[in-house]
Amino acid sequence: MIGHKQVPSGAGGVEVVVEELAVRMAAQGHTVALYNRGSRGKKRQKTYKGVRLYSVPVLPFPGVNVPLYAFCGVVCALLKGYDVIHLHAEGPGCAALLTRLFRVPSVVSVHGLDWKRSKWGRFASGYLKWAEKISVLNADEIIVLSESSRQYFQSTYGRKTRLIPNGTLIGKYRPPMLLRSLGIEKNDYVLFLARLVPEKGLHYLLSAFRKADTDKKLIIAGSFASEDAYARKIRQMTELDPRVRMVGFVRGRLREELYSNCCLYVLPSEVEGMALSLLEALGFGVPCLVSDIPENREIAEPYLHFFRKGDTGHLREQLELLLKQPAVAERRKEQVCWIRENYSWDSITEQTMGIYRRVIEKYENTDCQ
Repeated sequence: MIGHKQVPSGAGGVEVVVEELAVRMAAQGHTVALYNRGSRGKKRQKTYKGVRLYSVPVLPFPGVNVPLYAFCGVVCALLKGYDVIHLHAEGPGCAALLTRLFRVPSVVSVHGLDWKRSKWGRFASGYLKWAEKISVLNADEIIVLSESSRQYFQSTYGRKTRLIPNGTLIGKYRPPMLLRSLGIEKNDYVLFLARLVPEKGLHYLLSAFRKADTDKKLIIAGSFASEDAYARKIRQMTELDPRVRMVGFVRGRLREELYSNCCLYVLPSEVEGMALSLLEALGFGVPCLVSDIPENREIAEPYLHFFRKGDTGHLREQLELLLKQPAVAERRKEQVCWIRENYSWDSITEQTMGIYRRVIEKYENTDCQ
């Protein structure tokens, strides 16, 4: 697998997906290799839970890092003679050119239409659209996470794709032991947990929450991609409301406690592939308020509350309404059962393995003719 940053890390959605799939495939006895994007000054692991780890060096030039890393990673993988090369995300998908050239089965997972994200400039967006077209022309199979993405590829390119969503684990309740050391109590706060980038819409939530009539806290869990203008804007907005707390990137026990004890999870995103943090919140039985974009609606519409994307007035109204309503225990149980039945990592791993078997069989049948 090629296309993620680092595993293990859990730094982003792609990294979580790659790790969950790879570890399960390795546990079944398959040889699985992950090609991490190299980082200087870090001790490199060679294996992780039965998965082989390789590091691909990158140059200190952000504009060329992704394609260079992807092509170098594929070259390294070709030399190892793997049965399938799985490229994750649209940017690295351009390396399907090499897999087609050397007749090695390849799969590209599109974790979202990355060129839509506001953080990219004109050049980067143009590159991502080009990489998307290269994937369409050269990958043996393309996996998408949502029905809206499937329809996009069908209508734009006439290309059939395979819909396999992300997965999640069912959360185990954790009492607020670490939270209390931070001065946070059960049902005392609204939770935002995601990357702190413009498309996640945190600025909408901060604007709406500042005007909301509630004594709840707003806990923001996540890290900035860089200390840029957006980071400065968010820090300034948080300083305007004493109810807002930023706790940084969280993992492990603290992450579980945050989900377990919040009264409401909010994701006001403008663009999504398939939000893993939303799946996690649903798996903990948490009431969730999200923007009404198709990618959010598709996850579990009967168990979600919606506001109009980008409408801070409507977001404030829904916040106040939901914070006044007590959570219904029976609804939470139904929600968790829904997630368990529809978003199991074991099932998603098996579906992905089915894609691998299909592309390998296609090449074997072609060689026999």
